[in-house]
Amino acid sequence: MTTDAAPTETSPGTTGEAPGEAEVIGALSPSRAGDFMTCPLLYRFRVIDRIPEQPTPAMLRGTVVHAVLERLFELPAGERTPERAGGLLEPEWQRLLEEDPELAAIFHDDAERTGWLNGARELIGRYFTLEDPNRLEPAEREMYVETVLESGLKLRGYIDRLDVAPGGEVRIVDYKTGTAPSEVFEARALFQMKFYALVLWRLRGSVPRLLQLMYLGSGEVLRYEPGEAELVATERKLRALWAAIERARDTGDWRARRSRLCDWCDHQSRCPEFGGTPPPLPDPNAVPVAVDPEPAHATSTDL
Repeated sequence: MTTDAAPTETSPGTTGEAPGEAEVIGALSPSRAGDFMTCPLLYRFRVIDRIPEQPTPAMLRGTVVHAVLERLFELPAGERTPERAGGLLEPEWQRLLEEDPELAAIFHDDAERTGWLNGARELIGRYFTLEDPNRLEPAEREMYVETVLESGLKLRGYIDRLDVAPGGEVRIVDYKTGTAPSEVFEARALFQMKFYALVLWRLRGSVPRLLQLMYLGSGEVLRYEPGEAELVATERKLRALWAAIERARDTGDWRARRSRLCDWCDHQSRCPEFGGTPPPLPDPNAVPVAVDPEPAHATSTDL
């Protein structure tokens, strides 16, 4: 998955208007919505303060593996083999290095980098135990979608893969480089997929038939058939979520919420839960539109 021409994330307090649409009061992607539900302070650090985060080997692995699986379907059916997919790995890593040479410093030595590549190759190989790509011709890959709700809230993001059956039934597919979640965290994973299903429903007028999460870390597939009532409920939840974000903006109360995801957070040094102090809030009237890191596959979305 690439980060070229990434869309923007609207900060609360900023507005925009797309041609032919109502005034946009704000924008949410699945990642940013998930950030706020996990920890409002994390949302603030990423969207309001725009504090840079250091890429990790796990994040880069997700980016490279997604890119390989996207490129795989550029090969003709019959040639989509584990060997050919593995051969795409090093070129995709080199492409990332050309875009950002500083990524090389993430690894301490060649042995660590080799181990990282081998781990990515293992994930790609496991993909082939879950489905045969030679029997598939995706309708879309890395598909950017967006829609504006009647409330003015814009929803947008990237769908890893969209499959359309001869009868028109739609399947949304998302690759995860982590392991399948426990039942406690399964709802979080499905929320992302329902978000995409809602966007497609609003765009196309029909509810996708199947949501499919492919966990390459554990070799498991989670499938779910959404219903119209569920997507209506998802829309209500997103409207309520944006209202909560606006309240946090108005009150300045971006409180931290401790969870096991804190172990992977880049902001512990400035988080009150870990003895830190957040930086002063910027002037809300001067907050620019923030660049959305949605195209990159952060490890938090894979847990």
